[in-house]
Amino acid sequence: MRLRALLENHALGLRLLGGEGELDRSVRGVMTTDLKDPSRYLSGGELVLSGLAWRHGPEDSEPFVRALALAGVAGLAAGEAEIGAVPADLVEACARNRLPLFAVAESVAFATITEHVVRQVSGERAGDLAAVVDRHRRLMTSGPAGGGPDVVLDLLGTDLDLRAWVLSPTGRQIAGPDTDPGVRARLAAEHLTATRTGRRGPHRVAVGPTTYSLFPIRTGGRTAPARDVREGVLSDWLLAVEADAGEWPDERLDLLHGVTQLIAVERDRRDAARTVRRRLAQEVLELVQSGAAPAEIAARLRVAAPVLLPGLSTAPHWQVVVARVDWEGAEIEGGPVAQALLEELLVDPDTAGTEPADRIAVAQAGDEAVALVPLPALDVSAEGSTEGIQADALLAAVREPLAGGLADDGRLTIGVSAAVHSPEGLRGALEEARHARRVAAARPGRVCAAGHQELASHVLLLPFVPDDVRKAFTARLLDPLRDYDRRHRAELVPTLEAFLESDGSWTRCANRLHLHVNTLRYRVGRIEQLTGRDLARLEDKLDFFLALRMS
Repeated sequence: MRLRALLENHALGLRLLGGEGELDRSVRGVMTTDLKDPSRYLSGGELVLSGLAWRHGPEDSEPFVRALALAGVAGLAAGEAEIGAVPADLVEACARNRLPLFAVAESVAFATITEHVVRQVSGERAGDLAAVVDRHRRLMTSGPAGGGPDVVLDLLGTDLDLRAWVLSPTGRQIAGPDTDPGVRARLAAEHLTATRTGRRGPHRVAVGPTTYSLFPIRTGGRTAPARDVREGVLSDWLLAVEADAGEWPDERLDLLHGVTQLIAVERDRRDAARTVRRRLAQEVLELVQSGAAPAEIAARLRVAAPVLLPGLSTAPHWQVVVARVDWEGAEIEGGPVAQALLEELLVDPDTAGTEPADRIAVAQAGDEAVALVPLPALDVSAEGSTEGIQADALLAAVREPLAGGLADDGRLTIGVSAAVHSPEGLRGALEEARHARRVAAARPGRVCAAGHQELASHVLLLPFVPDDVRKAFTARLLDPLRDYDRRHRAELVPTLEAFLESDGSWTRCANRLHLHVNTLRYRVGRIEQLTGRDLARLEDKLDFFLALRMS
């Protein structure tokens, strides 16, 4: 297939911006990316689709285009959905590097172009390989009744004698024959570890006497395209094949890469199905955070309940789960990654392998992800009740894979509230989950969670503390710092707040305040000296946090 054929297909919404003399180039595949330098993932002959999230200024265009040209790609197609018209500096850079450039109309999804290219390229290859992809395409595009990823895995088995599975980053089985959960967790961990090292797939892994080849499934429908490998590593699916792909011919490798792109279309479809639940969760979260009246929150919950728990007009109980992903030494927006992970962790086991769980409703709040989880009737009045979502249970089976993806510079922390039975309790549940997450953040380890049972009693009883007691508590902790700030303009109170919000990380806090770490250590030392508290102790951190919240 040549570029000219893509341009002549008006349904693809491509408009030529430069490189008319290069339209006879052959297209061997397609890749969606917003990495500044995606060359390590390119093998030549691809049509590269980009939303241009990598471009922060005109100076970024030349390095990006040069990397594509050196990798031997067939052309570049730039989306207009986010940025509008393609910048002139990108047009000029493509002209200098003789790289054909297309604009993609706002009305056309990258998934549409990807599917078309994969189908056409596969159709030009030898019989049985093309048949697998084409049959899979027909079944996948027929809607939910088409069978989803399980269909293509069945075809890989019958046509190519390959056993394969589609796995989530936590090792959850999305499609494929039943297999050992321990093996799935090991494969996911190895895949995430290999991806973090920057090695190109497929990754080969031996589990006992069996060798598996792991192919990443990268989607093009993320709301925030990945600019750093860490942004996608914890949310991408993978295709695991029980075979050693090290000696495969290029045609078979291309076929498997094409299959991953078609499964990515299914992943985008499932993500799109979560849009309504995400919006409902966002609306409820904003009402709760703004202090809206319980009646207004209750009205929103009545709308949300039938979507999240079909057949019920209202949910008897709700829980709040808060998650946060932090990376050392990098400015990466953690909210989207935390949202994708929390959606994955809250999948109902009864729906695994079919459709996403109806109970998933996750919103973003800055760097946090906040899940509003409806529960069936629970006996929450029983003392010590363990019903509902438990913090440790969320992470019990996924620590190994997630630790591989987080490597030595990332952390996942989760907090879980108690179940509440009325809108009036949601604000307290949100604060409770956030407090619990901070308790988890104070612990060692890359993957930590804490539940409401682990909070100190003064946190649980905070809403019932008399105003005069609150004022005395706040004054005793913060007045020495405020007085010092007034006399010396030392900004100890803002420093304390930033230190706590950074979970006690010296590096993140110093970067946030634009200070040298030594300056930050001096300020924290002064805070401890003036208050007689120790910010290395969890109890003192919680007291300071509560004092700041109540001030």
